[in-house]
Amino acid sequence: MRILALDASLAQCSAALWVDGAVVAERILPGERGHAATLPPMADAVLRAAGLNAPALSAVAAVVGPGGFTGIRAALALAEGIALAAGLPLVGVTTGEALRAGLPEALRTGPVWAAIDNRRGRVVLERFVPDAPAEALALDALPPAPPGLVLTGDAAPLVAEALAARGEAATLTDLRLPTAGAAAAVAALRLAGALPPRPARPLYVEPPAVRLPG
Repeated sequence: MRILALDASLAQCSAALWVDGAVVAERILPGERGHAATLPPMADAVLRAAGLNAPALSAVAAVVGPGGFTGIRAALALAEGIALAAGLPLVGVTTGEALRAGLPEALRTGPVWAAIDNRRGRVVLERFVPDAPAEALALDALPPAPPGLVLTGDAAPLVAEALAARGEAATLTDLRLPTAGAAAAVAALRLAGALPPRPARPLYVEPPAVRLPG
């Protein structure tokens, strides 16, 4: 199975090529802007590094959010263009799924919260084991922390602090941002039927912040 995966959901963009169970090429570039211009050469670079072209792929995957409106749209537009041109399946992966997949195996077997800063005084939580839909919450309205909770994502330190203030414990990991390589691993499970299908459409928990012209 050969999967090209793209991510620009948070403060970096990345492209990765997954071949038969492992990432064989990946490019990661920090930054909150310029994803639409940055991603195409990154995708081309990982394909060239593996000596492949798009028609040789099994599928294309993209991180669909939650996250930044512009970055998500840029990754999805490029992924859709490649998939359509090569006649390939297009697979959606959530930001939280990619974050969880990037954790060491020992940390992702129990309860995991992927916490994203929505930059409006709230966090967006994706909860796993048991799974729950992504939701935006104030820090003083977080659900009870299950035993053995593991936190990841760019808002994980804020969530850990809020839980500690309530006397609840959690393991705070160093993983703050998803990668395309981790997203490809999720997409491979999805294509193999180990995860339910997810369309490659933007996942917005809240309406995008829009500034009206003055």
